[in-house]
Amino acid sequence: MAIDEAKPFTPINIAVLTVSDTRTLETDTSGDILAARITAKGHSLAARTIVKDDAGALVDQFNAWIDDPSIDAIVSTGGTGLTGRDVTPEALSRIEGARDIPGFGELFRWLSFKTIGTSTVQSRACAVVARGTYIFALPGSNGAVKDGWDGILSEQLDNRNRPCNFVELMPRLTEK
Repeated sequence: MAIDEAKPFTPINIAVLTVSDTRTLETDTSGDILAARITAKGHSLAARTIVKDDAGALVDQFNAWIDDPSIDAIVSTGGTGLTGRDVTPEALSRIEGARDIPGFGELFRWLSFKTIGTSTVQSRACAVVARGTYIFALPGSNGAVKDGWDGILSEQLDNRNRPCNFVELMPRLTEK
């Protein structure tokens, strides 16, 4: 597994959604980390917002960004825990046409185990592809965002990653 440096990098447009009842753009450190890593990699930060822990509001925001042709992927942070207010996975399950990417959550928890041990079992990190748009749901902590971006998304959202990557599949995501 390696980055093919001979191939030109293809930037994509990524939106960042923070799920929180308490954070603001001024206090959203996990969203700041994602935004900085996205642009440092060479991608475009297409949009960024905060939505309260409400499944209906999350579905509305996800659908708005899915339907925006200028957004290729969405990375959310927060709402993936076990409490009653953690509803990001439930919101994703309500998106029309969403297809699970089970390996994302499995790989996230494997990576997270290395940094937080068995506490990773409390994470419901997950991912789907819906109507041609990738959605990755990470826990809300700064460490989890770093694990998810640095350990998975940085490579999988790089078209030069070999043997395969999410970007090269983008033209085929809406095939029937």
